[in-house]
Amino acid sequence: MFSNYKFTAAERFMRYVQVDTQSDPQSVSYPTTEKQKTLSNLLAGELKQMGLSDAHMDEWGYVYGTIPSNSEKKVPVICFCAHVDTAPDCSGTGVKPILHKNYQGQDIVLPDDKTQVLRPAEYPYLQTKTGNDIITASGKTLLGSDDKAGVAEIMDLVNFLMTHKQIKHGTIKILFTPDEEVGKGTAKVDLEKLGADFAYTLDGGEAGSLEDETFSADGVQVVIHGVIAHPGYAKDKMINAMKIAGEILAALPKDRLSPESTDGKRGFIHPVRMEGIAEKCTIDFIIRDFDREGLKKKEDYLRTQIEERMRTYPKATFEFIVTEQYRNMKEILDVNPHVVEFAKEAIARAGLTLKMESIRGGTDGSRLSFMGLPCPNLFAGEQAIHSKLEYISVQDMNKAVETLVHLVQICEEKS
Repeated sequence: MFSNYKFTAAERFMRYVQVDTQSDPQSVSYPTTEKQKTLSNLLAGELKQMGLSDAHMDEWGYVYGTIPSNSEKKVPVICFCAHVDTAPDCSGTGVKPILHKNYQGQDIVLPDDKTQVLRPAEYPYLQTKTGNDIITASGKTLLGSDDKAGVAEIMDLVNFLMTHKQIKHGTIKILFTPDEEVGKGTAKVDLEKLGADFAYTLDGGEAGSLEDETFSADGVQVVIHGVIAHPGYAKDKMINAMKIAGEILAALPKDRLSPESTDGKRGFIHPVRMEGIAEKCTIDFIIRDFDREGLKKKEDYLRTQIEERMRTYPKATFEFIVTEQYRNMKEILDVNPHVVEFAKEAIARAGLTLKMESIRGGTDGSRLSFMGLPCPNLFAGEQAIHSKLEYISVQDMNKAVETLVHLVQICEEKS
């Protein structure tokens, strides 16, 4: 089926990553950066060129498109989703993708900053990619495979299905979202317009990986109100909110409950931003755990630690504001097991070894699942994401496209 097919995912990917689509966590607009629409508009145009007559970008920067069913059966409507934005963690301006053909296991020195060296000794998955074609950035920026790899693979799926009409499938919906990296990827999505029964995000790592579980996540904002006075006459009067904030941060455990000290199924309390003056200081935390009870325990622990610090300052006060961010999609997928089973079978048909994983993070799929659209996460091939050493295998990208083709066939066969 694929022997004579010229995959387009890598070529598309190398074009897409050159469009700066970095999102902005401090912005209150939708999307958070207008430049994301540049790529969204381009994608909508390419979908139209491939024959998706309804393809369009809406006012919020979401791209919708439909591949009509060619099956005589009543087949569930399946959606494939990826996000166009890149992370604020590392520059996405002026990305220069480099294709390293027939990689032979050597260290890869990135030319624009020779201190950036991709070493297989530090990235074990790279050791398994001998003979593959590897794409990196040039050393000054991230690459953007999170999640332009997923975008390119979905676009290649469309190209394959539109040029191989003999492949039977039901109605397929395409969805590209902005702002996933800043937690707003589903803020303006129109699920009624989308009209899908279930979905898959393409936003994962190693070939063969399938993720049906994410963190549950809350944000906590702590606002400390000190007591201000003229510093020249502040004895026994001033209570400096910034110093209290410093004490709170210093009291957090060093060897547990932090991102730098946890892995696997252990969650954390993570301060991500602090700003303020002597009178008032704000600390933003993200709290992560795989179950709701663990999330609540961590929030109670943080509140207790703050209360302990505040006892020393009876005239100071604090606010503790919890905001729900997303929940573990496994709660939804466990009652829709067929969605995960179809993906498992597709991975097997693509000749890959299944690797079930839990995401120490969230995807658009977390939110979509709780909005009524069950949505696990499939591999896209992305590696060392959010960093200048980000890389991806072209062969992994092509395997992702194969997996999607098998997936739409399986959905049709089992209807």
